[in-house]
Amino acid sequence: MNCTSCGRNNRQDASYCDGCGSRLAGNASQAGNGANGEAIGKTGPLDGIRVIDWTMWQFGPVSTMMLADLGAEVIKVESLDGDLGRQFNRVAGASSVLPGGINSYFECLNRQKKSIALDLKHPKGVEVIHRLVAKSDVFVENFRNGVAERLGLGYDDLIKHNPKIVYGSATGYGPKGPDADKPAFALTGEARSGSLWWAGPDDGVPYSVGGMADQMAGIMLSYGVLGGLVARERMGIGQKVDASHLGSIMWLGGMRYGMALLTKNAPARIDRSLARNPLWNYYKCKDDRWIAFSMNQSDRYWPFICKAIDRNDLMEDKRFDSMVDRTENRRALVEILDEVFINRTREEWAELFTGNEDIIWERVQDAFDLPNDPQVIANNYIVDFDHPVVGP
Repeated sequence: MNCTSCGRNNRQDASYCDGCGSRLAGNASQAGNGANGEAIGKTGPLDGIRVIDWTMWQFGPVSTMMLADLGAEVIKVESLDGDLGRQFNRVAGASSVLPGGINSYFECLNRQKKSIALDLKHPKGVEVIHRLVAKSDVFVENFRNGVAERLGLGYDDLIKHNPKIVYGSATGYGPKGPDADKPAFALTGEARSGSLWWAGPDDGVPYSVGGMADQMAGIMLSYGVLGGLVARERMGIGQKVDASHLGSIMWLGGMRYGMALLTKNAPARIDRSLARNPLWNYYKCKDDRWIAFSMNQSDRYWPFICKAIDRNDLMEDKRFDSMVDRTENRRALVEILDEVFINRTREEWAELFTGNEDIIWERVQDAFDLPNDPQVIANNYIVDFDHPVVGP
């Protein structure tokens, strides 16, 4: 199918152009929508798999959204009042409201899902779940330990209706231990895991990275569900799998924690003005935008960066002879590089560095830069689709 924007000849079943990322009109209907309308699925590796999604907020919905992206039929079960995420109209102080009384928070987490509202405190509501489970493959919940069991929706309850069900459970702290029943949201998991000490200057203050625990734990839970489906396929068994905020963020910090536990040394938080390797740092440009460098082999790349920024004199400066010297004099070197990079705009530096394989660099972008990033477009990391309320 030819793209009307760039002329590229794409495969016939493509929804988006492989060349420019534009939506291909002929196949646009293949894209899914949110839980406000019946999803139109795409064929994928989980085609034919049905998932019952009894989750809310972010952790659980991320997991089931990923399964939907892989082609599973996901039926989202909500209370009669709806997922509380439907009411989440501000995120970190920014409005998430969209036309039609919906919000981006809920829509982004529940794409390609069908939806049903049930009163699960009524026996008939629970009976509906049991009937759905009997002809489904996966059940996912993210309620506090004990809630599902009290309603007759725990693993031991559901295997009576489907012994081969893969049951995914999302918790804050894991299924065992003294705090297994403790309520949790993303920030509490991040606090317990130690991740609030990963970023920011070394000023003794913890810094949040913004709901990372929900997203990471959702990924890990979908990973567990996929493993459960493979086990069912190979051995004919169902099972319960679980993921938690605490465990998922500890896994994400595995290199850091492995180093700490094995060597008794942990990577320190360091202000950019004291970066131990000034070539692994970021610098402000003339237009108040930033550019980042990621050159871990400092001695190898030092001559190249000096030549690229037209500061060959720095190679003759004894303070910066070696990586050890540059580390010892890092404050002075960062100040020098700050003075260099502030003299040109980010795009002027980008033009200078583009094509130079001896400089490992990148623009420091924000969310609004990404839709126009040619690399994002080429790989379809952001795509357009027709939403039943918002539109194209």
